[in-house]
Amino acid sequence: MRAVMCHAWGDVGSLKIEDVAPPTPGRGQVLIDVKATAVNYADSIMVAGRYQTKPPLPFSPGLETAGVVAACGDGVTRFQPGDRVMAILAYGGLAEMAVADEAETFAMPERMPFDEAGGFPIAYMSSHVAIRWQGRLEPGETLLVLGAAGGVGLTAVEIGKAMGARVIAGASTADKLAVARERGADDTVNYATENLTERVMALTNGKGADVCFDPIGGALFDAALSALGWGGRILLVGFVGGVQQIAANRLLVKHRAALGSSLRYFRWHEPDKLQRSVDELLRWYAEGKVRPLVSDRVPLERTVDAIRLLTDRKAHGKIVVLPEAR
Repeated sequence: MRAVMCHAWGDVGSLKIEDVAPPTPGRGQVLIDVKATAVNYADSIMVAGRYQTKPPLPFSPGLETAGVVAACGDGVTRFQPGDRVMAILAYGGLAEMAVADEAETFAMPERMPFDEAGGFPIAYMSSHVAIRWQGRLEPGETLLVLGAAGGVGLTAVEIGKAMGARVIAGASTADKLAVARERGADDTVNYATENLTERVMALTNGKGADVCFDPIGGALFDAALSALGWGGRILLVGFVGGVQQIAANRLLVKHRAALGSSLRYFRWHEPDKLQRSVDELLRWYAEGKVRPLVSDRVPLERTVDAIRLLTDRKAHGKIVVLPEAR
């Protein structure tokens, strides 16, 4: 099979397409004939050797995928060859075939196309886990979403609306804010030209947001924390803008909470809640309340370009690699 391979830690520009032996599913695993794999920020971090875990070299990046089950390992009971599935992966999705654990493989809705499914698991599940289980967002509350036009941010906008919240979308350009509005955002703030805290306070008549979904961190975190009202919860889901420090007194005086949320670890510790998240997301998909925005579809040969589009923050929604495209 063809696969995008990493032989040494470094820049994604070193990735090459090679012909390699297809993986073999072990016990409790399925082999997937890959139709679509979305790229994620974590792919570049993993290739650089700075991810939480380091796969054995050489390896193929790719943390989620969608395709057709080609074979099942011993003990697999939920799937059989020919089933259409999407999955969360340890790595290996940027290839023509990939192996996934049965527990982290999910049946695709009948009408979901592969390109949408390839970009569904990580973004939607990460956002849902954060907002539902950590943020405890209630109907009628206000959700502030930073990076609202990105792959994860857009899912947070949709999920907030599906849960009955008022959503304020934050982004750095008018084009990105327009995308967020198309996905249901009620109000917007351009934090490249506006003061984030002042704008949110104005939009909420001085009350502040109840929950902030923050996949960016860095300098924006300080302003977002100040934009929270009494009892506000800020959800830390990523640090593409840098890792911030938190002054504990700023949490205490307004009864605020700063909560980390990582799908990678949540899915190991709370598999039952993860399945409930998946069930709710797929129900919303069937009802038309959520739908992945795939902004770019590229062949395997352009994987490096796809990752760089993402890390340069030039993408709206998800960028999906299609191995069969030539």
